[in-house]
Amino acid sequence: MPIAEDPEPRPSEGREPDGSDPSGAGGKDPFADLVLDDEFVKGATVKEQSGRSRMLSARWKHTPPVDPGGRRSVNDGPPQAKRRFGRKPKLQVVDPWGNVRSAKRRRTLEWRTPLFVVLTLAVLLAALNIDGLRDWLHTGGSSAAHVPVPTVAPETARPTTAPPTVPADQPTVAHPWAGSPAEGWPNGADAFVLPEARATGVFSADQVADQLQLVKDYLTAGNLDPKVVAGGRPEAALAMLQREERDVATGALDNPSQKNDPTNWFSRFDPRDAVPVGDVVKVQGRMTFEGDGDKGVLVHTDFSYVYPLRPGPEAAKRAATPAPPAGSPQPTDPAAPQGGTAKPVGLLTPVDDAPADTWTTRTIVRRVDTFRFYDPGRYSINPKKLVFAGQQTDPANSACGVHDGFFHPQFAQFDQLRPDTPEPRSTGPAEDPYDRSKDIPKAEGCGTVSRT
Repeated sequence: MPIAEDPEPRPSEGREPDGSDPSGAGGKDPFADLVLDDEFVKGATVKEQSGRSRMLSARWKHTPPVDPGGRRSVNDGPPQAKRRFGRKPKLQVVDPWGNVRSAKRRRTLEWRTPLFVVLTLAVLLAALNIDGLRDWLHTGGSSAAHVPVPTVAPETARPTTAPPTVPADQPTVAHPWAGSPAEGWPNGADAFVLPEARATGVFSADQVADQLQLVKDYLTAGNLDPKVVAGGRPEAALAMLQREERDVATGALDNPSQKNDPTNWFSRFDPRDAVPVGDVVKVQGRMTFEGDGDKGVLVHTDFSYVYPLRPGPEAAKRAATPAPPAGSPQPTDPAAPQGGTAKPVGLLTPVDDAPADTWTTRTIVRRVDTFRFYDPGRYSINPKKLVFAGQQTDPANSACGVHDGFFHPQFAQFDQLRPDTPEPRSTGPAEDPYDRSKDIPKAEGCGTVSRT
């Protein structure tokens, strides 16, 4: 078959080694020095689409894509809602991730957010006032707010003034220390801080330390033992006394009288008209010692005991007849609470048959006692037993003229039941039973108190 000739001569194909044009035209092949390496590929200005891109482009020419809703870009902004029936479209809220929050979710957040804020504040306030929260849970939130009194350390010297005045709140089973400066006093035996022992008279420092501990044990057994305070017999305290002292105290318990009243020795309440609230007794005072001038030791104690009490089953009857008839039978030992005497105020357990808002009262007993330890080389005496060298007792808020071996506090809720005949009382100003800056008054008879 004939081949048509080119109208013009073809340029050199550049197959010579040096790329010269064999025709002699002087031209050079532009692709002679081209190298198809990575640099050439990366520097290309035009790139071919991937296979999937070409496939989707061909499909979308006939079937455009549809937006399914779902996630949106934060750059898209909120979708435009359609107006229906002339109503104003509701604005849609988009979260930081581009999701549209539903109306139900928005309504849920509207009430949850303030609830979370309130709960957070409540937890914070409760953490700052643990004692107040415990009292609120303990009483079911029925009692009024109570402001605690600052804590006071045991005395190291005689105070110069009376305790400061506190709000005159009515004490209850839930708050037995309301209105009393004793709320900040030490609990029970925590107030019996022993002085540092030293050799005195014929006794060594260790022997003096044992004597101080014996005095502390006696004060605890006679004034803080829950069974004794609730009307029981103070057997443990009796066992610490010398035989002569024990015989006198036992006779007072068996046959109480005005001249030989057991309350001069022990703190006891008749469970028929006064029941201790819990087993905590607030105590304040100090203990010191010195030589007796006869190679012996004198231990001085000055402590005030504050007892919280609720009415007993016969409290109303006793209020109408304050003085029980002579020879009235002694109550049997009650089933008093067991355990120690120094539980925190916040852990008081109200009596089961007394509501938390039942009015209570307090009896304050101040005892100034001196114990003597004789030189066993000169006296026939047991150096491990106690002998009284002096006793003073001053009770406040206890029925006057009643000497049956118990303290009988007066409760405000029964004031209207008391007879109109005034009780024998001394004239003069009322005494503050919490004032420990003064000596116990030496006046005979009954007095009045400014606060309990």
